[in-house]
Amino acid sequence: MDTILDALQEGRLFELLDNDKTDALQFLAHIIEAFPEVPAGTDVVGHVMKREEAMNTALGKGWACPHARVPFDEDLKCVIGWSPEGIDYGAPDGKPVVLVVMYLVPENQRNHYLREISFLARALENYPGLDKLRKVEDLDDIRNYLLDLIDVSKEPSGPDTRARMIRLQARTAPETLVFQDLSNLIVEPVTLVAGQNTEPVVLTQNHALFEWLDSVKDLIGRIETEGVYQNGGWRVVRRGAVNYQGSRIVYDCVAFKLIQNRPEKYK
Repeated sequence: MDTILDALQEGRLFELLDNDKTDALQFLAHIIEAFPEVPAGTDVVGHVMKREEAMNTALGKGWACPHARVPFDEDLKCVIGWSPEGIDYGAPDGKPVVLVVMYLVPENQRNHYLREISFLARALENYPGLDKLRKVEDLDDIRNYLLDLIDVSKEPSGPDTRARMIRLQARTAPETLVFQDLSNLIVEPVTLVAGQNTEPVVLTQNHALFEWLDSVKDLIGRIETEGVYQNGGWRVVRRGAVNYQGSRIVYDCVAFKLIQNRPEKYK
């Protein structure tokens, strides 16, 4: 399960703040679309949702592995989403999905992907610690759960040494943001407050992002209907929304931007 190890080592483990299946899938797919290896205009969201409509990708035991097959050659990659509350995914065992591992499957990696999914399915059948999945409290617990799963699974290719190295790095490294290893990707939390007959309020600590969002005329409409807005180099993805009295809605979003030369404050 080297692809999952890669995701853990490169900071591609995220908490899913919304337990809606569609929102969770779109959120993870938009993150994949931001990968520098993915050509501009690649509709990962469309590929994932089309596949999900054709066949439910839940494996059972709290896991789901949606994927997007894309017509170009690259490495097999994945992002991992953890839902603390669990997602009503329509799993075969009827249990909510807690872990969503979304794969990007390039043309040259289809056999690799099938081998990894096959091994993962066997690991889930045999791993004695699956009950721990519903007891985790944070991303560190999820990270350790996944490393334990890989440790005891004893894949023939032997990723157990890498798993131990990743665990050691996690213990010795100072506390940092989950996104620290994505060196060419800026990630900023954004809150949007919308109401009837009022201008939307943008809340973010990034000044340039604030100025851009504050000037966008159709921002709320796009976030509400499409769940994403992209322009000016930024991609803003809706993670969730809460309705309040007075017809006000607060949108919890995250903004991504790929850059060539990363400013020192983001390193």
